[in-house]
Amino acid sequence: MRLLQRHLCLIAMSLVAVSSAHAATLVEPTLHIKPAASGAGRVALTLDACDGQTDTRILSALVENKIPATIFVTGIWLKRNAAAVEIMRAHPDLFELENHGGRHIPAVDTPQKIYGIKSAGSPDAVLAEVESGAAALARTGEPAPKWFRGATAEYSPSAIAMIRKLGFKIAGFSINGDGGSLLGAKETAKRIAAAKDGDVIISHINQPTHAAGEGVVQGLLALKAKGMTFVRLDDADGTGNHGTTD
Repeated sequence: MRLLQRHLCLIAMSLVAVSSAHAATLVEPTLHIKPAASGAGRVALTLDACDGQTDTRILSALVENKIPATIFVTGIWLKRNAAAVEIMRAHPDLFELENHGGRHIPAVDTPQKIYGIKSAGSPDAVLAEVESGAAALARTGEPAPKWFRGATAEYSPSAIAMIRKLGFKIAGFSINGDGGSLLGAKETAKRIAAAKDGDVIISHINQPTHAAGEGVVQGLLALKAKGMTFVRLDDADGTGNHGTTD
């Protein structure tokens, strides 16, 4: 079935005329979840585990405070962080693991750099990145992922179409909590604490030495103190733009 889906994706790509202007156009999709019917509201916390290690400040806070999160993991991170994966698997009520690609390569099918990272550069390479990420999750015994988020969270429109044909929804966001884990603790906490009903937060859980991790914890606890409910993406109706969810 996966081979058939791949074949259909490549056929679809052959029908898309890509001009040089189109090739240079990237999109950063947004995503919102359905607002709460009552109460203080609800938000979806998504955390990227790109490579590197695990920020145990964040992981411990999520477990201790029973805050659900959708974790986007790469094949690279999975290999290096078996202990953290076991903690997540021990709390299936809290953690949903989804596909962040095999090698943390931007899902862009033309050669270019995004934030200094080389893109996949071709349709075949985009498909390989998505499929290898799903395969890495399968090897851990996790359920088949339903969501994909590419490295840098930017995409070429034609890559979005390919990924959707593979059956994945693409996870955008509405609040960039930690600026790629490069912001300070104070600014990160401020951004996350400002989340409103229906927001989808993106931050990172793979940079334990960065100050941003402390801010992630502070911002989440501030939201919890306000009575905000946290949900995983699979537990909420998410609506994204650029054809990422419909």
